[in-house]
Amino acid sequence: MRHVLLCLALFSATPALAQPAPPPPAHGPHGRQPALFSISGQGTAYAAPDIAVLTSGVVTEANTAREALDANTAAMEKLLASLKSSGLEERDIATSGFSVQPRYVYAQKPDGTQEAPRITGYEVRNTVTVKVRDLAKLGGILDRVVTEGSNQIDGLAFDIADKKSVLDEARRKAFEDARAKAELFAQAAGVKLGRVRELTDNVVAPPMPPRPQMMRAEMAKSADVPVARGEQEIEAGVNVIWEIAP
Repeated sequence: MRHVLLCLALFSATPALAQPAPPPPAHGPHGRQPALFSISGQGTAYAAPDIAVLTSGVVTEANTAREALDANTAAMEKLLASLKSSGLEERDIATSGFSVQPRYVYAQKPDGTQEAPRITGYEVRNTVTVKVRDLAKLGGILDRVVTEGSNQIDGLAFDIADKKSVLDEARRKAFEDARAKAELFAQAAGVKLGRVRELTDNVVAPPMPPRPQMMRAEMAKSADVPVARGEQEIEAGVNVIWEIAP
């Protein structure tokens, strides 16, 4: 009977003995967890823009909506044809706005009270957004769109086609900044910098471009518009957790 009980006890203990041992805790050489500290770093990379985005269009007014639309359509057809003849691809020309709005007049009665608003005409707006990939043509395109009928330019913005390479450079600089700070603090505290335990990429919002001012163009001389594209900056941030070496 004792033999049978011993066999049953060994059999019931077998699954527990077969389970893998839990991983050892991450302790230092003396059985203690290593001390950690966190440092943030920032990096900035600069690049000249190589793309321009232009928003331009035609605004027409007439006594009736039909007359305003017909005049606007004729002017826009001429404008689009001019843009395509400038070497722009169709994929880079897109209609971005269209509206037909009545124009109201608000008059006062002889007794000083307000009359009901009256429609005195109609206004039609049609705008296109154009992406210029060859900035050498930008000045000429600006001149041409006004010459060929555009009487409204809502904005001009510059961009970088390959932001990834510029962002990667900013990220490298951000980590270098974090490492330099960590080494400085470690030296000041009289400790040694250990291995990296955690690294987090902090997304930094790009700087907002200046808000374009709306311009109404009447006539333009036959000369390319001077354009200065300047330089754009892209920022990156990183947070790094280091061990303090024993």
